[in-house]
Amino acid sequence: MRVSLQWLQELVTGPEQALAPGPLAERLSLAGFEVDAIEDLAAQAGGVVVGFVRERQAHPNADKLSVCLVDIGAAETLQIVCGAANVRAGIHVPVALVGATLPAVNLTIKPAELRGVASSGMICSLAELGQTAEGEGIAILDELLEQVPPLGAAVGPSLGLDDQVLELAITANRPDGLSMQGIAREVAALVGGQTQIKAPEIAATSQPLPLSASDRVAVEAGGLFSITALDGLKVAPSPLWLHQRLQKAGIRPINNIVDITNLVMLETGQPLHAFDSKRLAVIDGDSEPQLASLGLRQALDGEEFTSLDATEHKLSPEALVVTYSNRPIALAGVMGGADEAVNEATTSIWLEAAVFAPQAVRRSARSVGLRTEASSRFEKGLPREATLAAADRAVALLKQHCAANVSGRWLHKRAEQPIEPLQLRRDALLNLLGPVEDGEDYSDLSDDRIVQTLTALGCQLAEEIDGEGWLVTVPPSRLMDLQREVDLIEEVARLVGYDHFACHLPDPLEPGGLTPAQQVERRLRRQLCAAGLQEACSFSLVPAAAGRIPLANPLLADYGYLRDNLHGELLGAARRNLQSGQPGFWAFEIGQVFSSDAARSARQLLAGVICGERRGERWSSSGKPQPPSYHQARGLLQQALAALAIPIEDRPLTQHPLLHPGRAAQLVVEGRPQGWFGQLHPEQAEKLDLPQTSIIFELELDALLIAATRRNRWQPAFAPYATVPASERDLAVVVAASTNSAELLQVIRKAGKPLLEHAELVDRYEGGQLAAGQCSQAFRLRYRDASRTLTDEEVEAAHSSIRAALEKQLGALLRS
Repeated sequence: MRVSLQWLQELVTGPEQALAPGPLAERLSLAGFEVDAIEDLAAQAGGVVVGFVRERQAHPNADKLSVCLVDIGAAETLQIVCGAANVRAGIHVPVALVGATLPAVNLTIKPAELRGVASSGMICSLAELGQTAEGEGIAILDELLEQVPPLGAAVGPSLGLDDQVLELAITANRPDGLSMQGIAREVAALVGGQTQIKAPEIAATSQPLPLSASDRVAVEAGGLFSITALDGLKVAPSPLWLHQRLQKAGIRPINNIVDITNLVMLETGQPLHAFDSKRLAVIDGDSEPQLASLGLRQALDGEEFTSLDATEHKLSPEALVVTYSNRPIALAGVMGGADEAVNEATTSIWLEAAVFAPQAVRRSARSVGLRTEASSRFEKGLPREATLAAADRAVALLKQHCAANVSGRWLHKRAEQPIEPLQLRRDALLNLLGPVEDGEDYSDLSDDRIVQTLTALGCQLAEEIDGEGWLVTVPPSRLMDLQREVDLIEEVARLVGYDHFACHLPDPLEPGGLTPAQQVERRLRRQLCAAGLQEACSFSLVPAAAGRIPLANPLLADYGYLRDNLHGELLGAARRNLQSGQPGFWAFEIGQVFSSDAARSARQLLAGVICGERRGERWSSSGKPQPPSYHQARGLLQQALAALAIPIEDRPLTQHPLLHPGRAAQLVVEGRPQGWFGQLHPEQAEKLDLPQTSIIFELELDALLIAATRRNRWQPAFAPYATVPASERDLAVVVAASTNSAELLQVIRKAGKPLLEHAELVDRYEGGQLAAGQCSQAFRLRYRDASRTLTDEEVEAAHSSIRAALEKQLGALLRS
């Protein structure tokens, strides 16, 4: 929002110092209206004065140049070479003196010689002064100004270039900030001033606007739709003051009718639109437009519409359109149509003032890829109470500057709901905000200051009977923002100034810290990185696919669904890295995914991809690539999880559609399946253009965190070095080929207590020496007692108990 300081000072009376650009920008920024920039318009015309062209002669050495003698009220006239075709003797022009800088064209004026003729200065065009120009050539002040300033006077004030413009960033919850009246109320409340806002009234016929039943449903979604008919208008260029106000706001002037509707939008925040009513009548072949032909509906799929900017659009049912004889004449709240627009021949108009539902306008604007000044205001929500006042203001200006006559007004609106007052408790406000600075001391905010602050915003306060607080009626312009008691408290703090309140530390002071689950998660990330994997962060919104949850209001059509897995984006990243020449892609991601079940639950997952190789040398492999095998990759994951002492068991997995049926495992944490690990299925690898040896895994993060935080099992514990020797034995048993080594190790560790110190698998064999369906698994067992050296008999006894347990529980036979 571009705010002209001169315009603002016309609407607000207050301390002159507080309304200066610097202090005002600081107060607005502290109050929540961030000032992005302050544009000094005077700099655009610095060193530019009023001159009078005494003589004009053709350049002796150039056909398109003129040599002018220009009087600037000094003792000597200036000789200036000018290339404009419209320069002539007897006109007043803006003259940039030697040394002047024109920021609009990044030019500093210096004495020059053009084709052999000296030139001291430059006659300027409006574009060179940063203004919008209708045609080419220099600016002729006699045509632009009602009264030309004296020769030598600065030209900036006459062209409105003695102002400063504040660039404000308006948040979504403050639609009142998109109007000069809203900013004026805010500034008046901040500086302790008064607003000078007067809403003119007009006498207009008010009767129901005839709309069909289906159209009325759409109107109810917005709440109000009005048409004011005016005739006898004369289309002409806007007066200079109106022209300048629009330019300062960044809006291009068009003609007096359109410019007045834009001015009222800037002033009140209410967008208006003027239809040429005669051109509407042509649609039905009538001499006068018929209100019964007016309607409001959703667009038809593929319906054509040409907007004011002469762009043709193919509409979809998401667009809300204003129709005449069922033909779209405007995108409701976004932009009008070209065929019914005001032009030089317009003599009568229908002035539309309406409130459309923010969601409907947002969908319409997105469906056609348009974002306009009008749509940005409708999308944030407008109060219905100000709509007709804005129309009245426009009608008054149209009467004054366009000789308009009002022939009637037709209105359709939803029944208004009474505004319920909010309770504001004195104790709640004082406890939340604390004491405020009062000279050198701090004291609680007084009731008078609280009432004065909220009243300045337009609120009406009534003290409660019990005297514990107030009942606050919020003005219509702030209903979108002030909906709870805490919102009112925030307004008091904002306007008093956050920097004026005392700073209180919590009492008692308690140290903060991470929860055990947060500590484990951070440790897990570090361990995965230490194992060689990089952490990735992919977009949580994905394209449409079966089973995914759609967003009600997606920002992008191609990313309108919540992701239901993490591995999809990781595999895509792996493909892109390998295609760009990288030797490998090892990465993991921790993130949330969403399932489309009845509960629409969200889960935290850990997923990773190990694809290709990542190493700094190749001499050990004779220069050949050597990606990690299945077991090496599984070891990398185990390396990270082992640092958290998370017990994980691998079980065969053959039915996963993404994984190789013979090289996949189900990961079991504390007896429950919580994920999977495996090599990418060959068909999937070919489809994704990835190596056949690509590894992918996925684990439920919550299960890992719960397992890792049991009794702080990953905390290091002191263990003394053994001072006595150990005794090792090998044990080879024949079991069914389907028996997992993890099952055997579990039995061995339990049966070997308390002397068994360590057990590990060293060999697994299937072959001709064994019967079909059987395998041999060999283990190395280490026995030790921490206090003494074991005898052979003690070791043999423990070894025998292990053999007996294996035979009894798993049917294992000692291999001979």
